[in-house]
Amino acid sequence: MTSSAPAVRARRRTALAVVLCAGLTTVLTACAGEDPDKGTNGVGKLTAAQIDKKARAAADASDAVRLAGKLVSKGGTYTLNMQLSADGGTGSVTSRQSTFALLRIGDELYLKADAGFWNHEDKSDSDSDDEGDQAAADKLQGKYVKVPQDDPTYKQLRGFTEKKTLLDGVLALHGKINKGDRGTIDGVRTVQIMGGKGEGGALDVSLKGTPYPLRVARGGGGGIVTLSDWGKTFRLEAPPENATVDYGGQLPKSSG
Repeated sequence: MTSSAPAVRARRRTALAVVLCAGLTTVLTACAGEDPDKGTNGVGKLTAAQIDKKARAAADASDAVRLAGKLVSKGGTYTLNMQLSADGGTGSVTSRQSTFALLRIGDELYLKADAGFWNHEDKSDSDSDDEGDQAAADKLQGKYVKVPQDDPTYKQLRGFTEKKTLLDGVLALHGKINKGDRGTIDGVRTVQIMGGKGEGGALDVSLKGTPYPLRVARGGGGGIVTLSDWGKTFRLEAPPENATVDYGGQLPKSSG
């Protein structure tokens, strides 16, 4: 029994040494810093300009995207929830006074809103016809109205349904582009790039798979927009005839 004691103590010392070495290795590794790009697409290792270029290229190449959030501009404040593709778009837009649905298939643009959107009262216009406005509003409410392409509002409304137009505006960063912090959005690891120190906007780019832009904080208080469902296809179908009104001429002025 006594003769085996030294061997037992030796084994214990060896085991203790292994544990201490392992602990020391862990501490040293932690002090050195774990590789923040381990298990990512490697975009975080790039410069801010390179990340910006890759994110934009990924956005341009994608077949579809959902854009949701708030856009603030001189023309007003709009809350969007739009699915966009190269062929068109569908979703909703909320302005200062109303919410309306938009659907575009190719060059055909449809607008659906309630009577409150269409009904307006311009007291400064002595020629205004309140009864005519109400009649038009009653006719158009809840229906998909095919917007004439020569109508003044066609271009503005179409812009909300164009993937390239919206992304070009939303993703633009102003000033010198710098790298920001790492973070997560909906569980996805991201790296941020900024215009200046953030005053020119901030863009969070995915570190998983394709480096898609996932969130944009626009400079100058221009709103925050999330981008999701990249590449997720969706169907664009014209509304049924019994739910559509072809107004034919210029749309009545709305309060939207």
